[in-house]
Amino acid sequence: MSSIVLATSAADSRAVEAVVAHHTEMNGTLGLLVEALVQAVETGAPAGPAHRRLVDWTRSDLLPHAQAEEAAMYPHAHRDEHARLLVDAMIAEHGVIGALVDALDEAATPVRAAAHARALQVLFETHMTKENEQILPLLALSSDVSLAGVLDGMHELLGGHSHGEGGGHGDAGAARTGGAPEASGGCGCGSGAGGGCGGGAPEGATAAAGTTVAGSAAEAGAGDAVPAAGGSAAGTPAPAAAPAAEGHSCGCGGHDDAGNLPVLDARAVPHAIRHATIFGALEGVAPGAGMVLLAPHDPLPLLAQVDARWPGTFTVDYLERGPETWALAFTR
Repeated sequence: MSSIVLATSAADSRAVEAVVAHHTEMNGTLGLLVEALVQAVETGAPAGPAHRRLVDWTRSDLLPHAQAEEAAMYPHAHRDEHARLLVDAMIAEHGVIGALVDALDEAATPVRAAAHARALQVLFETHMTKENEQILPLLALSSDVSLAGVLDGMHELLGGHSHGEGGGHGDAGAARTGGAPEASGGCGCGSGAGGGCGGGAPEGATAAAGTTVAGSAAEAGAGDAVPAAGGSAAGTPAPAAAPAAEGHSCGCGGHDDAGNLPVLDARAVPHAIRHATIFGALEGVAPGAGMVLLAPHDPLPLLAQVDARWPGTFTVDYLERGPETWALAFTR
């Protein structure tokens, strides 16, 4: 992450970044799953599989995360008289999130399911922002509580990773007290002390050997996907259409299925959370399914990270190779 985290200790700073990174990944996963459902409804495709996958994820990941927050973080924040009303409101929002999940699960038609899904997505994004920008900083700066101690062992808050681990969540390992990312954290794209993923790829960089990439990857990328119209600030996939097959330049003869894939326009995602958002979206791709990523540069560093995180899992097809937009189809 490229922002500065103010905390009473380095451990608390790392804890903040770990939770923020997990929030970002969850938002990316939710956005991809919602987009897949909405796109199925729009195109008249069977919406049942996308509907069920979204419901299953909300019950296995989203709701347990909310419960863990109420058990671990909220009681400490509630002791601060300046945050008490905010925490009460956040708990009430958890109730609304749970009700939306129930409504989504019980939706009798695909259209109603898509409506509940979009409402859930918007609420979670605003809820996540308040946690990241108000609850977590309050706890990190408190001299009365160790945020790292509060979160110790709370895997539902950290995505199954300890706050002390250096890697795991893309940008999560770069604890900020004003310095550069730790060697094991950050996005690994070769940028300097500023961190993040905006740096250029090393001269002659190519995708990792285990990632199957259709088309030539000889040209070095100018950096990773960076912010653009259409998506939300937190990286929600924009309901954009995938590039037409005739616009691709990989030389493989076209990608007829790409137009049916949900699209993540990473150009709209803020720099600090870009990789975690993309990772979260890829986490939401079911086996045999896929997504299209839009970027303004050839994202070779990202491909290397994807292969390191999911070795041999995704096949990547270039649908378009600039000069303004790079479009890549990821198939699981």
